[in-house]
Amino acid sequence: MTQERKKSGFTLIELLIVLAVIAMLLTIALPRYFSSLERSREAVLKQNLALMRETLDKYHADKGKYPGALDELVSSKYLRSMPLDPITESNATWISIPPAQPEMGGVFDVKSGAEGIALDGTEYKKW
Repeated sequence: MTQERKKSGFTLIELLIVLAVIAMLLTIALPRYFSSLERSREAVLKQNLALMRETLDKYHADKGKYPGALDELVSSKYLRSMPLDPITESNATWISIPPAQPEMGGVFDVKSGAEGIALDGTEYKKW
């Protein structure tokens, strides 16, 4: 009769071993996942800065002066929309750098307004 009553299922020891293996795999995978997220945000920030700087140069080449504000790039159809700063997750944190000669316009360069230090040790504001 005892052979007919075999119970199917896992014992507590088996479940604990499985949970321990899962926890060990997570301790290996999660740090890599979060550092890859940070690297991808930094790559997008560098690409957005390059795009906006190239657009400023094109605006200057076409009109002979720099735009008065970054929104002028969108209103003049040089950009479809202002790109997001992936670190701050906002498009309102860009810092406009004026040209050395004020009569040339208002925005010569653009930098990120994000606080913090990148993975390479430099500050986001200096990019």
